Formats: sequence, structure tokens, C-alpha cells
Amino acid sequence: MSKTDPTMPHIAIIDDDAGVRHSTGMLLETRNWTYAEFERATDFLETAVPADFNCLLIDVRIPDMSGLELFDELNRRAKKEPRYIPPALFFTGHGDIPMAVKALRQGACDFLEKPVNHRTLIDALTRAISVDNASRPIYQSQSQLLEVIASLTAREREVLTEIVSGYLSKQIGSHLNISTKTVEAHRLRICQKFNIRTSMELAARLRDISPEWWEN
Repeated sequence: MSKTDPTMPHIAIIDDDAGVRHSTGMLLETRNWTYAEFERATDFLETAVPADFNCLLIDVRIPDMSGLELFDELNRRAKKEPRYIPPALFFTGHGDIPMAVKALRQGACDFLEKPVNHRTLIDALTRAISVDNASRPIYQSQSQLLEVIASLTAREREVLTEIVSGYLSKQIGSHLNISTKTVEAHRLRICQKFNIRTSMELAARLRDISPEWWEN
């Protein structure tokens, strides 16, 4: 069911069991939620944009690449290149405690055993969608900051890395072999581009963004 109403939740169903995908889809339709079906993890990786979904409903035991391996790969890609990963809800017919613990440690919202009671599934999805509603704006704010970072010169990015590491202008000048006056000039331009007044505010806004995303 394609997403026609942008205000309604959009769910990715990733499961090799066509019957489960169909019954889950029918359940979502009773809530007017939209969804897309994927038989394999590779299908999702090759054709989907994770940020298009408000929740990923993933079967742990799918062929070729397990649901946990899929989630691992999504997070690996997000660390390499910033991208939004919506909340994930895992389910399986053969769950065990270690598997559940691993899924939750990876950031899963919940772990449910098949067959899942309809009310239980809807409640779990509702919680995941609430997480998405809270976390997506934070990511979008970070994306805007990264766009500003992309506009900086190579030298400004070097100075920025030093600033968020807590170094003073004199120390930055020594590290980069430039004068303190030059550091201050770069610092001023950086703050202007971010539309902020102080380095302290700059460091606070960037504390959750890895320097790896701009150093190269």
C-alpha cells in the first residue's frame, strides 16, 4: 500500500513469509496506515530509503541476511554517511532471550514473538511511531548543521574540529601551525555561517555530530 497521505504513518514490513506480510498489511490498513512489503533484507537495502518510513517491522529470521544483520548494516551506513534510521521493531517465530537482548542493544524499540496478537502489535508500532515523531526532528536539525559544515572551507573544518574538541585559539594555532589571529578570523567566520555568537554555543550544537562526518 503506497503512501498517499504524508500525515499517516508509513511502515516497512520486511519478512519472507508472504502470508505474514499480507495479514500485517491488512491490519495496518484498519488504522489507515500505509506500508511497503519487502521479502528479503537485500530488497530493502537495494530499493528503499529508510527515512521514508516511520517504523521498520523486521522479521529476525529472513534468508540471506538476517533482520539483525540488516539493522547492523543500516547503522553501519548511518555512521559512515549520516542518514536517518527509523525505529525498528523485530519479530520472530523462534525468539530467545540472547537474540532479544542483542536486538534491544542495537536500538530496537521492541521484540515480539510470532504469532503476534493484533493489539500487541498495534501497541508496539504506536510506541515506535512516537519514538519516530520525537527523534526525526532532532535528525533534521542535525542535517541542517551538516549542510552548513559542508559549506566550510577545508581550513575552517580543521579549526571547527579543534573548537569542538575544546581547544583555545592559541592551542589551535599551535596544532595547525597558524597564528592566533588567523584562528580567531576563522572562528568568527564559522560562527557567522552557523548564525551563532560563541564557540561554546557552537560546541553545544555539534556535540552529537561525529567529527568524522566533516573531517574528510
